[in-house]
Amino acid sequence: MEIVEVSPRDGLQNEAVHVSTTDKIALIERAIASGLRRIEATSFVHPAAVPQMADAEAVMAGVPRRADVSYSGLVLNRRGFDRAVAAGVNEVNCVVVASETFSERNQRMSVADSVHIVRDLVDDARIAGVGVSVTIATAFGCPFEGEVSESAVLALVEQMADLGVDEIALADTIGVGVPAQVARLFSGTAAIAPGIRLRAHFHNTRNTGYANAVAAIDSGVTVLDSSIGGIGGCPFAPDATGNIATEDLVYLLDRSGIATGALLPELIEASDWLGGVLGAQVPGQLARAGGFPG
Repeated sequence: MEIVEVSPRDGLQNEAVHVSTTDKIALIERAIASGLRRIEATSFVHPAAVPQMADAEAVMAGVPRRADVSYSGLVLNRRGFDRAVAAGVNEVNCVVVASETFSERNQRMSVADSVHIVRDLVDDARIAGVGVSVTIATAFGCPFEGEVSESAVLALVEQMADLGVDEIALADTIGVGVPAQVARLFSGTAAIAPGIRLRAHFHNTRNTGYANAVAAIDSGVTVLDSSIGGIGGCPFAPDATGNIATEDLVYLLDRSGIATGALLPELIEASDWLGGVLGAQVPGQLARAGGFPG
């Protein structure tokens, strides 16, 4: 099972405490030392919208460059894409939202416009040698519209598959999903997009994130997003809380016989360190309890 470490971007973006560029790079270095090899390093959005990500280029200039580590940057438009490519990302993570209201609040555009942006960027990404991952946000529910039609989500999946993107992710942006819903959506996605890598992004807002991760694996997902310490949230989603914690997820997968390549002691140490940087106890549980006794 491949893990994408999202704490440097989705983890930190909603934190009130300003985190220095040096500490962001140190977090990425700790993630790599923990055995993680795909890292969402930053987002290339307007600094007025997400001030915590204002140093995107500086972060990318300082990260270790290794052949076995892939860095992604979140982009929402052509300007963000151009910045990301210039900064040397290995892949871009584009976002298409499944609900119109959240799309307008989060990206200042309609769903159709966001699809058009992805269509416009795919060929240029190929020319630049950059991978393209698309995250379908609010796939399990919207903070403004409530229920999101599964058919609407799968229609977006079909459009992304037709564009030939490398990876499609379904994101539970506000942590409302449950395993039965996860199974239906990912089974539908796998049928519509055969051969395309599937990724899942869960928040643990209502304590269903880890159960949802297991359901996703059972439905054929091969990539899971998680965040060291379980930090995270969306500035544009009321009451959104943290991602599933990388260390907690790795414990769950390790004890289930699913290899991740991640190292629990290093992850626990990184989680403790991150709590010190933020000046607060992180939401993850494993760093408090430790690994399996003995």
